[in-house]
Amino acid sequence: MSTSLRVAAFVTALVAAFAVAWGAGAVVGPIDSEPVAEHADAGHGDSAAHDDSAGHGATAAADVGGLTARADGFTLALTDREVAAGRTRLDFQVLTSSGRPLLDYTREHDKDLHLIVVRRDLTGFQHVHPELDRTSGTWSVDVRLTPGVWRVIADFTPEGWEGITLADDLAVAGDFAPEPLPEDSRTATIETDEGTYTVSLEGDTAPGASTVLTTRIELDGEPVTDLEPYLGAFGHLVAIRAGDLGYLHVHPEEGEPGPGIDFATAFPEPATYGLFLDFQHRGTVHTAAFTVESGGAPAGDHDEGGDHEH
Repeated sequence: MSTSLRVAAFVTALVAAFAVAWGAGAVVGPIDSEPVAEHADAGHGDSAAHDDSAGHGATAAADVGGLTARADGFTLALTDREVAAGRTRLDFQVLTSSGRPLLDYTREHDKDLHLIVVRRDLTGFQHVHPELDRTSGTWSVDVRLTPGVWRVIADFTPEGWEGITLADDLAVAGDFAPEPLPEDSRTATIETDEGTYTVSLEGDTAPGASTVLTTRIELDGEPVTDLEPYLGAFGHLVAIRAGDLGYLHVHPEEGEPGPGIDFATAFPEPATYGLFLDFQHRGTVHTAAFTVESGGAPAGDHDEGGDHEH
C-alpha cells in the first residue's frame, strides 16, 4: 500500500474512533464536577429529598447523617485535630462551598447548632451547644474528653436549606482503654442526689420501618409527671450506629410532661445502636443511655404492604 493510501486509511480510522467516542460520551452524559450547585440553586441540600421520603413512612436509611465532614457544599472544619485529655475547649467552623464561615442558621429546638461528642466506643456522650463568634465564624464550647478517638457531630440547618449533619474525628492524647459495648439493654438507671431515676425504652426496633419509641421515666419507683421543657421538648433522643457512628434523626412528639415520651424514627439496617435520652427534671438535665440491637422483622402488619403504597 502506498504512503498516501496508508495515511488516508489512518485518518479514516481516527475519524471513526472519534465519532464512536463522542457518541459514547453523549450517551453517558457530562460529568458534573460540582453536583452541589444544583442543590444550592434549589435552596436546599440532598437531605430535602431524604426528609420527604422519611416523612411518608419509607425506610430512614437516607436519614443517617454524620458519616462525612463535607456534604451539600458545607464542611465541618475543626480548628485542632488533636487535643489533650480532660476539660478542653473545642473550636470549629462550618464552611460554605466558597470557603467562608457560615453565619446564618435556622434555629431548631431552640438552638442554631447542636453538637454531639462521643468516643468511638460510644462512651462519654455529650450533647452541647457551642457559642458562635460572628466576627470569626468560629463555634466554641468546653467539653470533657478521655484518651481515644472521638466523633464530633454537628447537627444544624443553614438558613434556606434543610437540616445537615456533618462529623469528623478528633484524637485525644493518652493511654486509650476501650470499653466494650453493653449488651442490648432497654433499661437505664441514673443515681442522683434526688434519688434513682429508672428509664425504660419500648418500641419496635426492627430495621426498615418507621417506628415510635417510648421512654418512661420513674424516680425511686414513682412515675415522673413533671418533666421540664428542654430545648423545646420534654426529651431529646439521639441514636448513633456502632461502627461507623452514623447519626439517626429522632424526632420528639408532643405529649405530656412524663412519665412517657414518644420519639419517631427508623433503624435503616440490622446493627447495634447506642441511644441517649436527655431530659430535664427539677432544674437538672440527665442523660440515660441504652444499647439496642436492630434486627428481625417489623412488628404489626408491615408485611401487608402498608408501607409500600407510595
